[in-house]
Amino acid sequence: MSSDDWGFDTAQVHAGASPDPGTGARATPIFATSSFVYDSAEQAAAQFLLDDVEGFGYTRMGNPTTAVAERRIAHLEGGVSAVATASGQSATALALLNVLRSGDHIVMASQIYGGTTNLLGQRFAEIGIALTAVPVDDHDAWRAAVRPSTRAFFVESLGNPTGAVADLEALAAIAHDEAGVPLFVDNTLATPYLLRPLEHGADVVVHSTTKFLSGHGTVIGGVVVDGGTFDFGARPERWPGFHVPDAGHGEGGYWERFSPQRQAYSRRLRSTVLRDYGPAPSPFNSFLLIQGLETLSLRMRQHVANAQAVVEHLLAHPQVERVHYPTLSGTPWSAAAQRLLPKGGGAIVSFDVAGGLEAGRRFVDGVRLFSHLANVGDVRSLVIHPASTTNSSQSPEQRAASGIGPGLIRLSIGIEDPADLLADLDRAFRAALGG
Repeated sequence: MSSDDWGFDTAQVHAGASPDPGTGARATPIFATSSFVYDSAEQAAAQFLLDDVEGFGYTRMGNPTTAVAERRIAHLEGGVSAVATASGQSATALALLNVLRSGDHIVMASQIYGGTTNLLGQRFAEIGIALTAVPVDDHDAWRAAVRPSTRAFFVESLGNPTGAVADLEALAAIAHDEAGVPLFVDNTLATPYLLRPLEHGADVVVHSTTKFLSGHGTVIGGVVVDGGTFDFGARPERWPGFHVPDAGHGEGGYWERFSPQRQAYSRRLRSTVLRDYGPAPSPFNSFLLIQGLETLSLRMRQHVANAQAVVEHLLAHPQVERVHYPTLSGTPWSAAAQRLLPKGGGAIVSFDVAGGLEAGRRFVDGVRLFSHLANVGDVRSLVIHPASTTNSSQSPEQRAASGIGPGLIRLSIGIEDPADLLADLDRAFRAALGG
């Protein structure tokens, strides 16, 4: 039986791994080493020239523990290869810097994580990369935002924190047919269990593996998954990094050497961008990521069931002005959600509490079972008030464009007993009233 025939539950346990040939260890070992001995001078030279891309030389560019996590995530997402990084933020940065240069331009969905907005709108601006943010569901605005210098579209499959659903097929068509650029999708909140963006036209997928892929709230990490679909050879002048030989890596550009294997993007990402910027994951963190991957589908099924119970409770609560959840009807993305998310809308539930900013602050101070912290995707239920924390550096206008009102509360629903979660929310609602 080929691994290509495995179901999701089987692949999340077995894909990319085998018993350790040296010891017979069934679980993937932690290869806690900075570097690896070369068999010969010839092999060492071949690695530096990229003639040998399977071996390991230095953990900054690859490690056997991390390689298992990379292969498994690539399999679960339906990609050809993956490159792990030290954090989700570094995954986003490196994924885009692999194709961008000073003077280039990105079009991004406005309903997106505040940290990504800061990265692309502020840090990238400092190195000469411009950004235009548009509503995720306004496809005419995406078209109008395209410039001659546009080199990437970036979107979250499920927007953080309001659950806006990207119509990936429509955006991919605009990106490919009208702008001639790759579509990058952050799939952190959906996970490949609920949605595989590469099957709907995306070219590159990124994750903060800190979140649902790990699931236990103990490690930081990120990953970039290459679908191997975008043709960087069609207009070489747009993508010089894929066509100019890289110093020290032999003759020929990445496209010439690795496009037949559909690995030009991922090979350049690992051998140039990750190598030079340096945010490689620790093998210890990769080991813990693998432990989380093995139970991803089991956790996501409970996350979704609990989230649905919370949504129904919030919809009936008199202190709730509006509930935000990907699969709710009546939103601009209802049709896309129905088509793309047959297994459910994930674990992130947001809502606007009556009373605005001060009520939001009192609400998060009132929880006891929910943990008030800046993370999502844990088995534990989490809560935060974005206007005073994760998005506080943005202007009110920027927050409004992202759908974040002064009283918005973001919940990351865990796998606890749903009755206990509802009781804790009711306690927080009483606190929001000043009780």
